[in-house]
Amino acid sequence: MVTQDSSLTNAINVIDQGSAQIVLVVNAEQRLVGTVTDGDIRRALLHGLNLDSSVEQVMCRNFRFATEGMMESEILSIMRREALHQIPVLDEQGRVLNLFLLEELFQSKELLNPVVIMAGGEGKRLRPLTENCPKPMLKVKGKPMLETILDRCKEAGFQQFYLSVNYLKQQIIDYFGDGSNWGINIQYLEESQPLGTAGALKLLPPALSLPFLVLNGDVLTQVPYSALLRFHEKQEAFATISVKEHETHIPFGVVETKGTLVSRFQEKPTIIHYVNAGVYALSPEVLSHLTPNNPCDMP
Repeated sequence: MVTQDSSLTNAINVIDQGSAQIVLVVNAEQRLVGTVTDGDIRRALLHGLNLDSSVEQVMCRNFRFATEGMMESEILSIMRREALHQIPVLDEQGRVLNLFLLEELFQSKELLNPVVIMAGGEGKRLRPLTENCPKPMLKVKGKPMLETILDRCKEAGFQQFYLSVNYLKQQIIDYFGDGSNWGINIQYLEESQPLGTAGALKLLPPALSLPFLVLNGDVLTQVPYSALLRFHEKQEAFATISVKEHETHIPFGVVETKGTLVSRFQEKPTIIHYVNAGVYALSPEVLSHLTPNNPCDMP
């Protein structure tokens, strides 16, 4: 992404470094206001603009986009119908969540990497809704959250699932069974006691050899799971953590000091943090660092 005042040179660099032949132009509020392709840049140069011209002068304002919550199959249908090679996904405020590329959607889907979904929590903060229902089974738009997560993982090509269960686990086991109704394979990691977000991973088969995803069973997200896994493998990482940008608005004037001296005032500042999104890619080596039946969290 680039801002409206970025130069065409900057846009060319973005295209050159990425896998998409498109630049997404955003305003100060990070809302998408236009797109620029390499073809737009060539035509601009032919019409007399130079590389110092701003992308705002050449960007397409009538762009096609997908909305948050759409399944990959719906997005692929739009791209086929309208002959699009890429399409951005926007939230309700018009901010970019993702960029789908046609060639990635056409790639072979079946992935052998396992997916571990943490579905054993009690959901105490959602009581009384969770008094008789495990939190991942609470319905959003008429479907249990856990089912939506499984659907999105399956659509990304994942087939092998491990569900970590504890609280009211029989409801989850009875509903999903072995996963055959969804065309996937589900096995259960049954905790005799709450083991935390990391401790339950020690229940995985010791012969696990491929990197795997770990997802919280109450997180609905547009994170492209297969792309996350590819990034993790490319980085040769031990663990990859998905984060989300979070803004904290302080409603007061903040005073900064050095000793007894006032060094600066900031009037009602906004502080930007990256918060844990509850979506991880891990290499199997992590399992050797865990002790069986020993509670352990990944805060």
